[in-house]
Amino acid sequence: MARAVRTAAAALVVLVALVVPRDALGVLRLPVEGLLLVALLLLLPARAVRPAATVAGIGLGVVAVVAVLDAGFRAVLARPFDPLLDATSVGAGVEFAAGSAGPVAAVGAVLGAVVVAIAVVVGVALAVRHLARLAVAHRRTAARAVAVLAPVWVVAALVGAPVASAGAALLVRDHAVQVRDGLADAETFAAELAADPYRDTDGLLTALEGKDVVVAFVESYGRDAVDLVGPHLDAGTRDLDAAGFATRSGFLTSPVVGGNSWLAHATFLSGLRVDDQRRYAALVDSDRMTLSSAFGDAGWRTVGVMPGTTREWPEAGFYGYDTVHDYPALGYRGPDHGWATVPDQYTLAAFQRAERDTPHAPLMAEIALVSSHAPWAYVPPVLDWTAVGDGSVYHEVAPGPAEYAGSIAYSLGSVVSWVRAYGDDDLVLLVLGDHQPSAAVTGGGATADVPVSVVARDPAVLDRIASWGWTPGLRPAPHAPVWPMEGFRDRFLAAFTG
Repeated sequence: MARAVRTAAAALVVLVALVVPRDALGVLRLPVEGLLLVALLLLLPARAVRPAATVAGIGLGVVAVVAVLDAGFRAVLARPFDPLLDATSVGAGVEFAAGSAGPVAAVGAVLGAVVVAIAVVVGVALAVRHLARLAVAHRRTAARAVAVLAPVWVVAALVGAPVASAGAALLVRDHAVQVRDGLADAETFAAELAADPYRDTDGLLTALEGKDVVVAFVESYGRDAVDLVGPHLDAGTRDLDAAGFATRSGFLTSPVVGGNSWLAHATFLSGLRVDDQRRYAALVDSDRMTLSSAFGDAGWRTVGVMPGTTREWPEAGFYGYDTVHDYPALGYRGPDHGWATVPDQYTLAAFQRAERDTPHAPLMAEIALVSSHAPWAYVPPVLDWTAVGDGSVYHEVAPGPAEYAGSIAYSLGSVVSWVRAYGDDDLVLLVLGDHQPSAAVTGGGATADVPVSVVARDPAVLDRIASWGWTPGLRPAPHAPVWPMEGFRDRFLAAFTG
């Protein structure tokens, strides 16, 4: 009885590992890889069966782990796991987990994941060895089973019957193609880096002379949020109108979904699609002109405001920033609410104090607003600007409910309030999302589009972009133009040059 239970358990483990990678109902399928493996083992000499089964089992266990990673990456980032690149993102993931749940929980989660992965590989390998030993011990029965089931699989595959499965083989093929294409993409991207139509252009951005240009990225502000916070967008538009500011809005298609914000920032500023870490590394190691470095070359003071950056940020040199106001430099003294601990209103207030409250040269700033970063743990109200101070006030402020829509409304409300309080004729604001939130928020089938708005009091600024066809107000219409995010840099430079 115990042997029968063990055999049944081993068969179920192997069946799940073979078919679930491509089909959640895989236990009801017939995997061709299993038939081929049994046939191969039956052809091997007895002494080679055990090592062959061990190697096959380990390989199948790794495939099962990759399948789980694929499922997780698709759920959060709307793409499969990349074995070449995503290992470099482990550190960022651990840092985010530590900021959200604490370092002990983060380390525990990593160790738990490693233990589970090892257990899966070892468990599948042991199951394959057990079944291989059983098949060799009953060669004639195993051979007859393969002889009967192989034609069944072929017929089912030919007629498209769902009983035929090749999930593990297809997963291996897909990732092999992914690796091949990734390696080939290095040459493609090198050519794209070298081709810059604005590299040697004189007189860039002269139409913005004397303006403070602020690019504010709102974390996880995707197209799906437009309907969720539509009334807040409309109210913000009315508030801006009352203060003399006009707004135009459209959509950009981000290179990422659910995370990896730095890739979206790089895409927007460089004019190239930066959708993986390989491209990002090549970009920041190049002399590509970015929107920020173009402003710097044209005489603007350039700054980055990065409340989520707690360590050295060498990429600041690539972007051409004269100064970076990171987490330590912002001087926040409020409560710690995890990774996105600095409220957006505080970030804007600190930026205002450091850069705009006193007479200054024309300024270009990139500001990361992170209050709407998952898991949306802290959503404070928008305060009177005189009360913000060093952030200590947030110890006494009761937050609203932790939720995605509320966090987006807070971020945008902070931006609108800041413009009303400190905006002038020389302010030009670009406010946009970096990416859509994860599929857990948007559901399946969501686009990668994010809203983008230009806000200015000077009508000459909006006259320059009249041909863009963007929607008046902060809420882009459903039919508003949709551009690739990498296309924005050149359109902006063309609009405000000469």
